[in-house]
Amino acid sequence: MTRPEGPGAVSRRSLLAGAVGTVGLIGGATALAGCAAATDDAAPPADAAAGSNSQGTATAEGSAVSLPSQHLPFFGPHQTGVTARHQANGLMAAFTVTSRDREGLVEMLRALTDESERIMTGKPYEERDPSFPPLYTGHITNPPPPHNLTIVVSVGASLFDERYGLIDHKPVELVKMPFLANDRLDPERSHGDLLLTISSDSQDMNLFAVRQLMRATRSHLALHWMLEGYNRRVEAEPGEAGVRNLMGFIDGTANLNPAADAQMDKSVWVAADDPEPAGVAGGTYHVVRTIRMLVEFWDRTRLGEQEALIGRRKANGAPLGGERETDLPDFASDPDGEVTPLDAHIRLANPRTPEVADQVILRKGFSYSRGFDGAGQLDQGLAFVSFQRSIERQFLPIQKRLDGEPLEEYIRPEGGGYFFALPGVPEPGRYLGDAWFEAAPAPS
Repeated sequence: MTRPEGPGAVSRRSLLAGAVGTVGLIGGATALAGCAAATDDAAPPADAAAGSNSQGTATAEGSAVSLPSQHLPFFGPHQTGVTARHQANGLMAAFTVTSRDREGLVEMLRALTDESERIMTGKPYEERDPSFPPLYTGHITNPPPPHNLTIVVSVGASLFDERYGLIDHKPVELVKMPFLANDRLDPERSHGDLLLTISSDSQDMNLFAVRQLMRATRSHLALHWMLEGYNRRVEAEPGEAGVRNLMGFIDGTANLNPAADAQMDKSVWVAADDPEPAGVAGGTYHVVRTIRMLVEFWDRTRLGEQEALIGRRKANGAPLGGERETDLPDFASDPDGEVTPLDAHIRLANPRTPEVADQVILRKGFSYSRGFDGAGQLDQGLAFVSFQRSIERQFLPIQKRLDGEPLEEYIRPEGGGYFFALPGVPEPGRYLGDAWFEAAPAPS
């Protein structure tokens, strides 16, 4: 679809080619801006999540939401961080596992379990003799304060090799994330044996958590890549996202409701009767896509063009032809794209036809900024994160529809990976991933 650029305007492709080389179509921003790619079953305000979180209120329209700070539960059938509300700050750290053998891997998983439970629930650290290093960093109080902190432990396909006797227990769809259409994946910022996703209401709390977790596992994990980011939450009505991305559009409208157990069981959690190996029921496939936004070029684009690319109004998130963010776009009565262009992001991601009704995902991403690159261009974007019961049946069909969308001229997927978020720890005495070792024989 060709759109007029206006008198004297230079085409976007010319700008991109002249400034940073021939970019071509930059793909892979699944449900990037203002699109659920999910369901019309609207979530409650994103601040009223599953578990013990409670909803906060803003003092004025558009102001940041202030929520009660709490310690969140650690034990349960699923990892709390998958369903907890969007916290204000996020951190992802991917590691190479260096454990020499199966016993070392178990030691590492036990250490991760114990330290994660301590930090999330606020257990105090022992005060040691001054002749020894302290057991905690000191830049956060002891015990760890309540900051709605969650830690999600996920594993990559590369963990399931001959080292630990787990080859036959790899989740069926867990593979090394391939180069999808127009990706420019940097191997130094992609993949990994193990991924920690840390979220809280404080950047300091996230940094404390990652340092403590690395300290507890220093004999077994080597840092591969790390990414920090944030979400500026604002007051949201049911079905609204309450978050804007760095393109300025509301991000995540009508996301799945993590408090709706039936929907989560259907769309997010791997079930015991799925064609999967033993030990993965209760976990979920975890997709990470580090999507750089070419913000300098985006900021020079006319508002009408931006809205046509996304399919929503920038001011309030309403679909084109609608009035509110929660209005449902009526694509069936707009077959020629006169209201919402046929290649608009929200229309490609979720055409709203019966055939795509089950292609739903739970999104938990955040914005990031890494300064600027060698060409003086801002390095900013979206850490796209989704959880789903199946990559092949849910994530990839959405991705395929977005292949070649006009929005690709403004985005560049540069990192991330496919992971599997482990089932939760059901009770004290158990540890993350222990069901694998009960089912898998030790390597000979």
